[in-house]
Amino acid sequence: MKQEYQDLILQECGAKALRVGDTIQTLWSGYGQIVRVHLDGCDRPSVVVKHVMFPKEAEHPGGWNTDLSHMRKVRSYQVETHWYQNYSTNDGCRMPACLAACSYGDEKLIVLEDLDVVGFDQRRTSVRDAEMRACLSWLAHFHGLFLGVVPEGLWPVGTYWHLETRPDELNTMDDAQLKAAAGEIDRILNECSFKTIVHGDAKLANFCFSESGQGVAAVDFQYVGGGCGMKDVVYLLEEIEEKQLEKRVPGLLDYYFTELRASVTKQVDFAALEKEWREMFAFAWTDFHRFLLGWMPGHRKINRYTKQLTKEVLRKLKR
Repeated sequence: MKQEYQDLILQECGAKALRVGDTIQTLWSGYGQIVRVHLDGCDRPSVVVKHVMFPKEAEHPGGWNTDLSHMRKVRSYQVETHWYQNYSTNDGCRMPACLAACSYGDEKLIVLEDLDVVGFDQRRTSVRDAEMRACLSWLAHFHGLFLGVVPEGLWPVGTYWHLETRPDELNTMDDAQLKAAAGEIDRILNECSFKTIVHGDAKLANFCFSESGQGVAAVDFQYVGGGCGMKDVVYLLEEIEEKQLEKRVPGLLDYYFTELRASVTKQVDFAALEKEWREMFAFAWTDFHRFLLGWMPGHRKINRYTKQLTKEVLRKLKR
């Protein structure tokens, strides 16, 4: 790590010395890494540093290393930096505090609170109801907190699969009927009466759990932006195994709306909100299905449940 980066961390954290620890993970397509930095002489034993380095040639696992893909990623890190510097949440939808964020040419450094230190040191790869409910509660509180908030400085339309940012994937789709309907589905979602700010990449890997699994905090705000809260919800529910989807989704969706009702503090017709977002559930799922069909048509999340929801949406559009 460059000396100027170390100096920034020392200054912002009030530390006397630091030691760069293990790499937590590398960033998608070789765009940098996330590392833990250990500190001495201050009240923080460690911080997490997201170090973005735009590569000269990106390596995408699916071969999508186009100029458009690169510019989307560049914008995503600009959005994430803006998010951490200008937005805050509460204990119902905890995220790491941003201690510093700087740009150095083609590199960005975001210094974040180490969530492991404050009790969110568990990661989950399975989706039992306890963990799923904790994540849905986080989303409900997040959506409730930002209900009606204009996403200034963020993506106008959140989520990493938003149609306008994915023309290449749309063009490669074989499903002619869904391809033709993609624009209409996107329009319906974007013209919801009730909008919030969505996380945009609410997968299980982006949640950090407490030891009990009842508490969670979220990370990775590259695709945070405006939209219908159902986009986050369906993306999270996609984590459930195919054979359990039909059985588990209705109850988990009910739980989300119970938590959302409790988290909304603004004057709002909640019955109308819930009615609209429940109607948008299948549209949001179909929207993500559209992306997968173009991006990776053999993906495990393309299944019978998903195809059935897509058929329902296409039938509605024909009426």
